[in-house]
Amino acid sequence: MSDLDADVLRSAYDNQLRARPPEPVPTGVTVDRDGPLLRIQGLDRGGFVTYRDLGGLTGAALDQLIVRQRNFFAGLGQQVEWKLHGHDEPADLPDRLLAAGFVPEERETVVIGPVASLAATLPVPPDGVRLREVTGRPDLDRIAELKARVWGGADDGRWLADGLERELAAGAGLDQPPLTIVLAETDDELVSAAWIRFVPGTRFGTLWGGATLPHWRRRGIYRALVAHRARLAEARGFTLLQVDASDDSRPILQRLGFVPVTTTTPYVYTPTP
Repeated sequence: MSDLDADVLRSAYDNQLRARPPEPVPTGVTVDRDGPLLRIQGLDRGGFVTYRDLGGLTGAALDQLIVRQRNFFAGLGQQVEWKLHGHDEPADLPDRLLAAGFVPEERETVVIGPVASLAATLPVPPDGVRLREVTGRPDLDRIAELKARVWGGADDGRWLADGLERELAAGAGLDQPPLTIVLAETDDELVSAAWIRFVPGTRFGTLWGGATLPHWRRRGIYRALVAHRARLAEARGFTLLQVDASDDSRPILQRLGFVPVTTTTPYVYTPTP
């Protein structure tokens, strides 16, 4: 895989990362199956469904599967995300999700990069900014506040802090915890935050977060966070990094050697109160 062939990387992504529950499963999170789908609740603001493929389902049988997920989470009063990939079959799956009331959100690009070359880069933030790993709930609350500042809106980000806290607690005491969270901060404020999930039994670490305050952007902070997490992955023996990249981060990641392999679009159903 040294040539970073997109087809080979996409196959590794499908086989190693898709339809996997969190390991270990945090307290309060439940995982069950409905046919080809893995259904997870309690990890995020609502629930979500994931799958490697749909086992050839089409037509009415596929519509019934979609509606069951909608109704299951509506019965709990929760929204649900169906994560659609650009290479998923059948081709009319987006139309069937729309017909069931799911609404598409912003599309992202799945990119994969080699740990070795990324870890060879020193994580050098700009002057006055230091990188530090999260130590407790106060740091998670600061991440929630950062999210609210960057993205605005009514969402205060508390669900994110709660979810990360549950993941950290699930990995506490393990020799190799599956989650590490890294802050970029000055003496006065939190500038950015990002985390890496190490996926057991695979070659992958997956990168998340990275939102940066507007007045600190284009100064190398995101690149420094990528390099820092790549070094963590290298120390643990992982060889690949995967990111669901926004249109803002994708060009940076491609310049660092990440390869686009597919796209992903959240289709979200929100029940009527």
